[in-house]
Amino acid sequence: MCMDKKIFRSFAISLLMLLIPGLFFAAEVKTGLTEEEADYANLVTGINTVQEPYIKNGYVVFTADKSARFVGIAFDFENYKTIHHYQKHNTYTDSGEVKSSLYFYALKLTKDMQKIKYRVVIDGLWTLDPTNESRIFDRSTGLLLSVYDATRDIPPATEQLKSGIVRFVYQGEEGKQVRLGGSFTNWDSWIYEMKEVKPGLYQFELSLPPGTYQYAYFSGMNTIVDTTNPERCYTIDGKTASQITVR
Repeated sequence: MCMDKKIFRSFAISLLMLLIPGLFFAAEVKTGLTEEEADYANLVTGINTVQEPYIKNGYVVFTADKSARFVGIAFDFENYKTIHHYQKHNTYTDSGEVKSSLYFYALKLTKDMQKIKYRVVIDGLWTLDPTNESRIFDRSTGLLLSVYDATRDIPPATEQLKSGIVRFVYQGEEGKQVRLGGSFTNWDSWIYEMKEVKPGLYQFELSLPPGTYQYAYFSGMNTIVDTTNPERCYTIDGKTASQITVR
């Protein structure tokens, strides 16, 4: 059984406030960002020039010149119905003064995003992305569109398949006995043994009804979190486990 991560974190911070009030602020700063938020913060920090779109930390980064008053972007997978606003980003000198400014938008990539067709709107006018020379004529809309090729190697990861089955994935040493246990087995780790489909790559497919489940992998007496899934929770004894929501 797992305690929700937010509840556990709230409890831990409250305990710090009671026992060590002077350390509360430092503790909040240290634990304030999730792994995904930290990746995004690192991404934004590294944006320093207007350039063609690129991939970093699981995002496609689009940039635009600061001379515009407004820049937005719309994508084919949303039928161009939603305009996402670019954000203004400043870079600074060592003395803390603003060195330069630009606009950016970071699109979180999903596995099915390979070639991304899009349009930008600059100060109210629809146009092609000035930073991207790659264009394509879309017959369905009759428009010339900017396109970004996000084709990439996607490492296998735990996910819910279209059939509703969950495929659990573990990557590690080859030739091991790796087991799966969780809230769906009452944390009995001897019911499901994962299959080594490639050297060091273990998988197990399980049909689960909709709901949120906590789980971990087991090898010998060792408990292992799922490194392919960033979602975490805490067990009642304070150990970290993985979590997945089936829809």
